Amino acid sequence: MKDVTLGIDIGGTNTKFGFVDREGYLYAETSVSTIKTAPGDVVAYLKYVHEEIEKLRATVDEKLNIVGCGIGAPNGNYFTGTIEYAPNLTFQGVVPLIQMFQEYYDVPMVLTNDANAAAIGEMIYGDAKGMKNFIMITLGTGLGSGFVVNGDLIYGNDGFAGEMGHIMNNPRGRTCGLGRQGCLEAYVSATGIKRTVFKLLADMTEATPLRDITFNNLTGAKITELALEGDPVAEAAFDYTAELLGRKLSDMVAIFSPEAIFLLGGLAKAGDFLFKPTKKYMEEHMFEIFKNKVPILPSGLEDRNAAVLGASALAWKEIDPIVDVSTQP
Repeated sequence: MKDVTLGIDIGGTNTKFGFVDREGYLYAETSVSTIKTAPGDVVAYLKYVHEEIEKLRATVDEKLNIVGCGIGAPNGNYFTGTIEYAPNLTFQGVVPLIQMFQEYYDVPMVLTNDANAAAIGEMIYGDAKGMKNFIMITLGTGLGSGFVVNGDLIYGNDGFAGEMGHIMNNPRGRTCGLGRQGCLEAYVSATGIKRTVFKLLADMTEATPLRDITFNNLTGAKITELALEGDPVAEAAFDYTAELLGRKLSDMVAIFSPEAIFLLGGLAKAGDFLFKPTKKYMEEHMFEIFKNKVPILPSGLEDRNAAVLGASALAWKEIDPIVDVSTQP
């Protein structure tokens, strides 16, 4: 029988999960709909997820012994095991998710947000092995972040520390998904860069295929594709995004003095179109004593299921000293 942890990533549309051993081997993984059950019915949702987990476990030749469970979710509170007022889930108010899910699996469980889980995954299975101080930035529909200091995630007083996506970029700027004005993720995210493209289309006169794509049909992947082809509007959109990200990262370096900053997610796949200008702008705004000390790196989990690995790593770090960062090569 093989000991594994169950890694679960709850998203607004899909829930991903899989079984991972201490070494990071992913035995099986799948994705199911988060909105399969009635909106707001957490009991039905967890029953459905449990059934799908057991179906997946039955497909694995080796018998798997689940010894722990890690869950990444929007507004997941590490201290209380609750999901609290998650804006992109149909769950209402404060949901005692860990307490409810332990009815199915009587094992140690831990919950945090998806970016925090990704940070732990990077530290245990990715390119942050051996690091005790680094920043993880996830660039998807929004902007998530996890801050690791002295080998531990920063949770703050209430479990919600490290929300870089909601630091202020412009107090009279764009409205973010939570209804606040000027948050960084309204500019630096897949959604943010789409909004930037449409602003640039109004300000620039250059010919571009972007003029023929509606907002709902435009994707970060398409903007990246056109930037690689030399499209002036797409290139300008990445430069603007990188400037804002680089400027805020220089502030984060002044506070945390990390060994490295990792970028993960759809926008990070743009490669040099994002990494090079972000580094340039970060160094331009950097406090002198930190200049040229902090690399910006792609996640080592980019081509793997980072969400599941991160959630699983969260559980291993909680229950097994073998995966403590100090023991990593």
